[in-house]
Amino acid sequence: MNDQTLLQIRDLVLYFKTSRGDVQAVDHVNLQLHKNKAVVILGESGCGKSSMAKAILRLLPRNVSQYHGQVLIDDLDVMTLSDEDFRRQVRWVKMSMVPQAAMNALNPVLRAGDQVAEPAMIHLGLSKDEAFDLAREMFQNVGVPVDFLTRYPFELSGGMRQRVAIAMALITHPQLIILDEPTSALDLLTQANIMNVLKKIKWETGTSYILITHDIATSSELADEVAVMYAGQIVEVNDAKSFFAQPLHPYSQKLMASVPRLYGDEEPDFIPGRPPSLLHPPTGCRFADRCHLRFDKCDQEPPTFWVDGHPVKCWLYEKDHQAASYTSSEAGDAS
Repeated sequence: MNDQTLLQIRDLVLYFKTSRGDVQAVDHVNLQLHKNKAVVILGESGCGKSSMAKAILRLLPRNVSQYHGQVLIDDLDVMTLSDEDFRRQVRWVKMSMVPQAAMNALNPVLRAGDQVAEPAMIHLGLSKDEAFDLAREMFQNVGVPVDFLTRYPFELSGGMRQRVAIAMALITHPQLIILDEPTSALDLLTQANIMNVLKKIKWETGTSYILITHDIATSSELADEVAVMYAGQIVEVNDAKSFFAQPLHPYSQKLMASVPRLYGDEEPDFIPGRPPSLLHPPTGCRFADRCHLRFDKCDQEPPTFWVDGHPVKCWLYEKDHQAASYTSSEAGDAS
């Protein structure tokens, strides 16, 4: 990791045990994030995006069958920490999360101010009055009236509840915030307001983001980099400008082609078929059955190739590009 690298994920695996076998939700994922940057994780529902977020923060259900790899934040491999050390040193200290569906994340019988202040009391050791002063400051930062400190979640609109969840994630001043579909189920105007709040916070505090979404239009507002996930694997990582102009992986190309254009006569395209089951994923390229560029070699598992400094998991780039390796610091910094 170099001085600008905040987070490095190497060969992260998270499988869930079910009565029908193991669900390979996160399958040898590699990713890195630089300081004061936002990486957007794009992909269809069920591809493993939220499971990856839970793996990073160790918010795991009881039916985990495999969980291993490296998650380094500021050169600290948090996978080596005990659960108690992780809770004290990492979760809500170095990184926090804004979960999907804020109404479900907030306790309906506790006032909003109490819930936002609680992490500051637990992790920063502040008194209740000091924590409430900080919560009041966080409410102002995210655009929530301070008198809402005494309101219950059900008294707030969907957009205000989402802002409260963001304030809760921010109150301990973590370096990294993971946002899991932060604008889902919100109207377009509220979505735009939430994204403006996130951009303002990123600019003013230097906070880094991992934004998980399947909304390509919304993600373009915040993204510095884009990572595309398909069937439990990262298939492309690219800088946002290059990705939105010319995606590299066939799946990424189909995703971008499905977005309606404001100008031009091209109609949105679609991706035929459906994603493979993560219980029994294909042995070759996991996108092959739906790919418009499939050829014989796609029956084999593709490695990840460096394409102009960007990792792409596709056989199309075998001829002119070197296979990526995430075992060396040089390869990790190249992404």
